[in-house]
Amino acid sequence: MGLYRCEAVVFDGHPSWRALLTFYAAGVGGAVAIAVVVAIAGGIGLAILVGAVLMAAVVAFGFAKRVATRYLVTTQRLSIRRGIVARRVQQTRIDRVQNVNTEQSALERALRIGTVDFDTAGTDDSEFRFVGIAAPGQVVEAVDRVQREAVERDDTPRFARDRADLA
Repeated sequence: MGLYRCEAVVFDGHPSWRALLTFYAAGVGGAVAIAVVVAIAGGIGLAILVGAVLMAAVVAFGFAKRVATRYLVTTQRLSIRRGIVARRVQQTRIDRVQNVNTEQSALERALRIGTVDFDTAGTDDSEFRFVGIAAPGQVVEAVDRVQREAVERDDTPRFARDRADLA
């Protein structure tokens, strides 16, 4: 994603590797279960090979899933880019963000990850969420800082800008 003139990156990241721990645990568990079945049916050597290949596939897929998702906050917009071969991009202007909420389960708090949910003006049909972010509070602070700086740069009173948008 190219930056516009006078646009600076405030946050650029991917989901944390810790956000995929349940995926990795399930994948390794499945690989072990399949390896046990292969060991019973065909021998230990083949089971070790099958288990190793499946575990490598789980790790590679998890890594690709993590790297293929990019979250970006700039001084002018928010962006979520997903995919390697096929790509899906969601963007919104920073001035359209109305509320920023964070969610963390007890496990996510222990892992120091969470979800940042952005409510944007006029978009109730799609979710705009940064999922599995390390230190979600820092993302919230960055968006808040950018929004405050944008308001400070604009000398028009906020109520006047809002009325002009309605006209």
